[in-house]
Amino acid sequence: MSEKSASQRRYDRIAATLPVRVSTIEPEQDPFTGRPFFRALQETCANVSRGGAFVTTRESLTPGRRVLLELSLPGGAQIETIGRVAWTKQVLTPDGSEPDSGIGIEFLGGASEHFSALENYLNHATEPPPADG
Repeated sequence: MSEKSASQRRYDRIAATLPVRVSTIEPEQDPFTGRPFFRALQETCANVSRGGAFVTTRESLTPGRRVLLELSLPGGAQIETIGRVAWTKQVLTPDGSEPDSGIGIEFLGGASEHFSALENYLNHATEPPPADG
């Protein structure tokens, strides 16, 4: 699945640099040992909305995969939500780095107080700065 254009999104996204932990919910199977394992990634959220987030990462998670996303907001609030990898993006630059690689995660559900805290953060992040008086 390709990245949705801004006109197809239900919610406006805001640029953000927030710490995020992404954990897989269903186990994967190690190809060498055959043992099940889970992934837990400490990454950075590059943008966020009420409906989802873009997480910069070099890890490849298959679209459709369910994850637990733990997003740390400024001021200490912690948002936990179940999400679904909606799309992946891998960009290679001439120097071999992958600055824009990541995964788009659609939020599927979580505690109402967590989404209230997220909406509060989004509302304050999009407010114009106060005028100097």
